[in-house]
Amino acid sequence: MADWKLGPIETRFAEIIWENAPLTTAQLIAICARELGWKRTTTYTVLKKLSEKGLFRTEDSMVTALVTRQEFEAKQSQQFVEETFSGSLPAFVAAFASQKKLSDSEIDALQALIEAMRG
Repeated sequence: MADWKLGPIETRFAEIIWENAPLTTAQLIAICARELGWKRTTTYTVLKKLSEKGLFRTEDSMVTALVTRQEFEAKQSQQFVEETFSGSLPAFVAAFASQKKLSDSEIDALQALIEAMRG
């Protein structure tokens, strides 16, 4: 499984790309300068790091996402359950539900999801 763990700043950087891709490196540098206060070199360093993780690609000064935000979030969720609950989704749901009372609509949505997976 790819290591797609990101810190808060890397996550914000990735969100900038997902919100604007495809975009040129010049556009990305300008956005990061405005929103994150970064210099060009910082933007390139973080872009290279996340590209090495397989999230983004730069080709001919054009930045594109190799993974959608939804794919990233699904993989991070899966990785969290694997590492924290030995891969047991029921253990995760039980731990979650023990701290937060689920509403009837949330329970119905979970039930519908389970039924759809059976069918």
